[in-house]
Amino acid sequence: MDRVNYLASKRAAVIFTKSTCCMCHSIKALFYELGASPAIHELDAEASGREMEWALRGLGCNPSVPAVFIGGKFFGSAKDVISSHVDGSLKQRLIDARAIWF
Repeated sequence: MDRVNYLASKRAAVIFTKSTCCMCHSIKALFYELGASPAIHELDAEASGREMEWALRGLGCNPSVPAVFIGGKFFGSAKDVISSHVDGSLKQRLIDARAIWF
């Protein structure tokens, strides 16, 4: 959990993903479309990826990826990101965290 929290605090927007996950790809594309440049951590390419995956599950991510952190805090999974995008709050959250500027 320490490694996840450390990585999540390094950038305004952080996404933990797996390279084979289609939802991960969609969430990354959405962030890029909104103008954010999130830090991407591919768990299947990280030496401690399995441990980080279990830590993310401990936060309530099921499935464990994509797991999104905004402003150093756990924001949620794909479902949470898409819901907040639809209701218009995702963009403001990214602005507040200084992940995008408008």
